[in-house]
Amino acid sequence: MSKAPATSKLKRSAISGLALAHAGITHIGHRARQLTRDDSDKDAARDQHEAELGRILFRALNQLKGTALKVSQLLSMEADFLPAGIRRELAKGCYQVTPLNRALVHKVFSREFGLAPEQMFAQFEPHSFAAASLGQVHRASLADGSKVAVKVQYPGIASSIGSDIRMLQGLLQTLAMGTDLMPRKELIDRMMHEIEHKLTEELDYEHEAEQLRWFGAHVSLPGIVIPQALGEQSSRRVLTMQHLEGLHLEPWLATNPTQTQRDHFGQLLYDWFWHSVRQLGRLHADPHPGNFLFMPDGQLGVLDFGCTKTISQDFCEAMAQAWTALFDTPSEDNYAQVRAAYIAIGVISPELSLADFIETLIPAITPLINWQLEPFRSQHFDFSNKSAYPSPERSNSKTMMNIAAGFHEDLPYFDRAFLGLMHMLKKIAATVVTGNPWTKQISNQEK
Repeated sequence: MSKAPATSKLKRSAISGLALAHAGITHIGHRARQLTRDDSDKDAARDQHEAELGRILFRALNQLKGTALKVSQLLSMEADFLPAGIRRELAKGCYQVTPLNRALVHKVFSREFGLAPEQMFAQFEPHSFAAASLGQVHRASLADGSKVAVKVQYPGIASSIGSDIRMLQGLLQTLAMGTDLMPRKELIDRMMHEIEHKLTEELDYEHEAEQLRWFGAHVSLPGIVIPQALGEQSSRRVLTMQHLEGLHLEPWLATNPTQTQRDHFGQLLYDWFWHSVRQLGRLHADPHPGNFLFMPDGQLGVLDFGCTKTISQDFCEAMAQAWTALFDTPSEDNYAQVRAAYIAIGVISPELSLADFIETLIPAITPLINWQLEPFRSQHFDFSNKSAYPSPERSNSKTMMNIAAGFHEDLPYFDRAFLGLMHMLKKIAATVVTGNPWTKQISNQEK
């Protein structure tokens, strides 16, 4: 068992200050050494430098834990925001857990309800069966015998969001001085502001309970199960919900499922994503495999609704316009449609001419476009053949960063959930009914 993360502002500032100093010294040394290197050695040295900066950043986040570690996870999934070397280091945050000891669990219950967990439930397991960056989950049962899952938030996490975000902004801006592949300051600030807003929502378990009720009432896709939230046993820091029986992805794959089972669950995951975007207009935006349960009756349980995002109609219309034009034969007219869509979602400026868009940006982003659209160019796709996410060449990354004007507020959530979906479908090796999802009705009855 681990003690709770440090919540003292002084301690957290000391950790971030040391990381900033370390990053600064590393950067000065790197720049000095670059002056003496041959051109052929500079790219490899820059890659190593980015990885080292990523390690410095992750070590600080891992010491801070809580919201800092959650931000590490989120940034690692922003495929086009940070250099690959830094993202690889931040991705380690997906595997860090901080289980609370029994006394701290009692402290949370006492503050939230004035009762011990054993007084609120007929049975309560003191040891958690799942833990993540912001909280942990315990099994329990009610007086009528029904099983529930109880999510308990780590003490002091909510109060550290603002200072952690400001510290991380400083760290990222320091890192940006060490590479020409980082976004501009205003984009870093905007991304961190968006993450702060969503983390504040995610730490409010009453908000998550509302999301569970909303999705439970509106999801009409057969085979999808949303656990029910129990209001009397929930608060802002404790969330009690219906316990679902099933296996997470890795244990389920260890049972050697048949190809029919793989295709079935792959189709459910695929349809769940597009049903959320197209029909519900609201997205479950945390694509971690631990948030899905493969249930023995063939249904898919969806967990953890702390991070959701309403997806606007204007965003969907622009994305549909871009994808549909990109599916067609390349032409000036089609690229004009794509450019107009990219302007609408704010990723490029209207001042970027069509000629520059075609001659400069399109060649730089073509590998990413091909990877994104690969499963949708036919009516069925075998995800065991899905290509790896492309690592943009340094020159292409530099072009994208120089041209990027910003992003639509829905784009980071769509991209993160989409990337998570692609990774899970490839891991399952499912064959799925696809086609252009922006122009068809989504249903798991289409197979």
